[in-house]
Amino acid sequence: MSVTFTRFAETIHCKEDKRVVSVTVKLLLGDCTGTVYFTDIQAQEGDRLTGYTINTETMLQKFREGGVIVPARFYNGVVRSGETVILFNLGSTSAGLDCHIYPNQNMAAGSIQLSQGAGAHKVIFNEAVSPGDTFSLLASTRQCLKNGNPTDKEGFFQYTASGDSKHVIKLEDRKSARVLFEFQEMQEGSERL
Repeated sequence: MSVTFTRFAETIHCKEDKRVVSVTVKLLLGDCTGTVYFTDIQAQEGDRLTGYTINTETMLQKFREGGVIVPARFYNGVVRSGETVILFNLGSTSAGLDCHIYPNQNMAAGSIQLSQGAGAHKVIFNEAVSPGDTFSLLASTRQCLKNGNPTDKEGFFQYTASGDSKHVIKLEDRKSARVLFEFQEMQEGSERL
């Protein structure tokens, strides 16, 4: 017996100055026969699927070249005020992104932000920082850390899209920070049983 899963996506439009408190999903079917399995639901900011969460059709595995696993990729740089950074992900699908930010000056709470593309999938760090501090937003372990200790954030863990992945970094005006991005490229693996 073969079961085929189909992925559906829908954009929920809400007022930008309002916070979404809850979402109710109802499965409605009409004029059909057979068996329907409703398995997973994922809510995320933006109107495009990220592909980061493993779906029910295929398990992901580390990206390979010539049968050998490609080591994790690292990109670093210095950002002043704000910058758009392009990361090259040679894997065949999106992958979680670990981000480390090392401020060079004091910055106010909420002044450091990361986002994808045109500003979707945004995260804001809720604590002030000083030189010598480190913010780490780790998709690999689902942690947000300041100097190695859990800290509060608003928003989402980051990911790299397959191919050219655009990331927007915003800092307090005329302030700078070193940034380090790390990720393991991924590809589709074996079918689930």
